[in-house]
Amino acid sequence: MVFVTGATGILGRVIVLELLKKGQNVRAAKRQSSHLDEVRRSYKFYTENPDHFFNKIDWVDVDFNDINSLKEALKGVEEVYHTAAKVGFNPKDDKEMYHTNVKGTENLLFACEGSDVKKFLFVSSIAVMDLFNEKGEIDENSDFNPKEEHSAYAISKHLAEMEVWRASAEGLNVVIVNPGMIIGSGNWGNSSGDIFPTFEKSNFTFSGGTSYADVRDVAEICIQLMGKNIFGERFIIISENENYVDIAGQIRKTLGLEKAKVLSRLQLNVGVLANTLFGWLIPPLRMVTRANVESVSRMKIVSNKKIKERLNYQFIPLKETVDFHLKNYINDKKSKK
Repeated sequence: MVFVTGATGILGRVIVLELLKKGQNVRAAKRQSSHLDEVRRSYKFYTENPDHFFNKIDWVDVDFNDINSLKEALKGVEEVYHTAAKVGFNPKDDKEMYHTNVKGTENLLFACEGSDVKKFLFVSSIAVMDLFNEKGEIDENSDFNPKEEHSAYAISKHLAEMEVWRASAEGLNVVIVNPGMIIGSGNWGNSSGDIFPTFEKSNFTFSGGTSYADVRDVAEICIQLMGKNIFGERFIIISENENYVDIAGQIRKTLGLEKAKVLSRLQLNVGVLANTLFGWLIPPLRMVTRANVESVSRMKIVSNKKIKERLNYQFIPLKETVDFHLKNYINDKKSKK
């Protein structure tokens, strides 16, 4: 039995589906408030038999604050894919992010002790990687630099990684993956599923950029790493590095919208000052933090060399990724009208 946390998220749901396609028995964690119909509908984007696979899932409500709840969910489980996480860049989410990402991971690993779990994959983020290699790129040796400005999300993921490496030192077979921004279908408006609604509604973008990965690539690589018993390492998962301007341009052009305006770093720094002065009064200003401005105003070149060589993996080109999932977004909106 395989256990997948965050199974209603944009990545977790695809990992579950791909495991089922390979004949695995899957137990999937959800909250009591989770919308499973939305997950079922999204499977139509990835398979011609969405109901067939969805009905095979062993759904279980899990409370990550309750060790006994976690131990119950892990009964008979030999492999864990831990994708559950709180993603956010609003300071009001900081406490919840720490609790979900750090304490949730710590509790899950504690529940694994004395269980049948033999393999553990943790989904982290490239946000935890800072130091550049000799080529001026981020790679798997790029450690977290505590002296740099970080979002609460990046800090929480770094601390969660420390828990995973601790479990590794104590004998658990673990592997960590660090995806870039994951582009997928479904879960529109939540986490990385917000990319299309955001660029549709906002007529502005930023001067920096980031690294992207297709959810289908991330899911397949996770499953391959576990299947090949590759442990004690981390792997960056990105297809390409791209400027926000170009991604916004592709999305908005397809949607028939005008080009987005670029907010300069100077303009954003004015926003930081406004946040300091008026953030207590105007909640949206609280998003304009120094860490967030730094993040959207620069482009870190991230290398995918290690995973490509280790698995001889060929990524889906970023343009194809955006075209595929944007088409699904457009069609899904039409079907709901």
